[in-house]
Amino acid sequence: MSINTRLRTKDIALMICFTALYAVFASIPIFQLLGMPSRSITAAAIAAPVIGVLLGPYVGTVSAVLGGTIGFFAGSFAPWNFVAGVVTTLCAGLLYKGKQLWCALIYASFLVVFGFCPSIGPAWLFPLSMWFQIVCLLVLVSPLQLIAVRKIKSSSSPSLALAFFVVSLTSTLAGQISGSLTYMLLIPSPLGGWLLIWQGLTIVYPIERIIIALGSALTGSLLLKALRSSNLIPLFSREGKQETLNVKAV
Repeated sequence: MSINTRLRTKDIALMICFTALYAVFASIPIFQLLGMPSRSITAAAIAAPVIGVLLGPYVGTVSAVLGGTIGFFAGSFAPWNFVAGVVTTLCAGLLYKGKQLWCALIYASFLVVFGFCPSIGPAWLFPLSMWFQIVCLLVLVSPLQLIAVRKIKSSSSPSLALAFFVVSLTSTLAGQISGSLTYMLLIPSPLGGWLLIWQGLTIVYPIERIIIALGSALTGSLLLKALRSSNLIPLFSREGKQETLNVKAV
């Protein structure tokens, strides 16, 4: 039995370009992670939602996987950075493509597993630390999320940056939850224990994620405006007749 997969050469070119960009962004630190002096949040965290919106959930996620792999072997990424970037890109792409339900299921699944991880999850030790993650889940399943996506797709929307901020915030929170879960599963109990970590992060991670979402909103809105004014948006569109590359697998 053979399976024919139509893969556009344009998609491959975009994938290669954004893989390289993502790997470069992974090497640019923005600020340090709390309690981890040797690890920083990089510019890749800002780029991930933008890549998801521009390339969609499939091509964008592959770019994040490949770029994150390069960053990992180059020493720029820890495993939790890699996971967070992939999930953020996937969720941003799903939201832009109108797949809000799938994004909400991914977000909620990670949140439940993270929160109720046996004995060390924040839901057991310090539930208050999950307040912002729960707020963003409510935003994700609300009409506000749909409105934000519509405004991003509208070339004449005066509130493009604000709409991009909403999409970036919910997707980067999904990444933060998945990254935190990965960190929790891979790292032994830190100095002071997990209770101290959850208490310390209660205010810190919302500020951190808002800063990342603001950076993504500014970058993404300016980039979209530039692409639209130059009539380059069709380059990223997956609709219409495009040059394709046929790959045949047995």
